[in-house]
Amino acid sequence: MARTKKTTKQNSADEPALPWRNKGRYVNDKAKLADIVNALRIMDAKIVLTMGAFDFIHIGHFLYLEKAKQHGDFLIVGVDSDAKVRARKGPDRPIVSESERVQMLTHVRHVDFVTLKSDNDLKWALIKLVRPDTLIATKETYSPKQIKELKKYCGKVVILDPQATTSTTAKIRRLNIGLSHKTRDAITESINKTFEDLMKNA
Repeated sequence: MARTKKTTKQNSADEPALPWRNKGRYVNDKAKLADIVNALRIMDAKIVLTMGAFDFIHIGHFLYLEKAKQHGDFLIVGVDSDAKVRARKGPDRPIVSESERVQMLTHVRHVDFVTLKSDNDLKWALIKLVRPDTLIATKETYSPKQIKELKKYCGKVVILDPQATTSTTAKIRRLNIGLSHKTRDAITESINKTFEDLMKNA
């Protein structure tokens, strides 16, 4: 009898290849996420929601997530898709793909569930789906007017201060400056060597 060839399902951009122990943490099916939220409500668990790009993850992100989790029992993190990040931060972002960003967040012990936010999602779609007991944000995320409106869908909105002295954008800028200096020095050295060679052969 002919043996059938075993095929391996390819992961799409919104289905990162997670180790088995973390697969349950990534929930991109919004109907399934709604079921999870309903189950948590039955358990009378306090749900915390936060969202962002989480690009080029650094210590500030980890401390932010740790503080966010302190406001409830379960922390859900909405991760901006690559398209959403590009639309907000420019064509050179994100530095890290959505698949990798999702994978990294599923390994953070303070995070219970991770989902992906598409660039074509309706305004505050994830907030309206989860209706968290606490929404965690930074002061740059929402205006006072928006915070007042958001309270229709959240128990409360908590604004956290930056948890690191350097932001992702600043770190990327420093990296780019460092690379530009190295490139400049290499070009200068090459020009000087070429000039010296020309003088020797003159």
